[in-house]
Amino acid sequence: MASERTDELYKVLLDRGYPKEFCAEIAYKNMNTDYTATRMLGYLYRVSNPRIEDLVDEMLAILSDRDAIIQKKEMEHAQAVINEIYRNGL
Repeated sequence: MASERTDELYKVLLDRGYPKEFCAEIAYKNMNTDYTATRMLGYLYRVSNPRIEDLVDEMLAILSDRDAIIQKKEMEHAQAVINEIYRNGL
């Protein structure tokens, strides 16, 4: 089930005149979390009528940022486990 933000993103994209299939692909397949949908909505509210190419570039940048955040959190967790082993041993 899609979040409210994802549904909002889909509706905003449709209202801006993008093709229905494109809107569904962006909103429900790629920008399907509150974080990514909110970031894309922010972009759409700042930029009046971006070309499809610009919209896809922004989507890729948002997904790249999200992946970097996830990787950072994973590395922080791994480092915390290593530090715990150093302090207390196995």
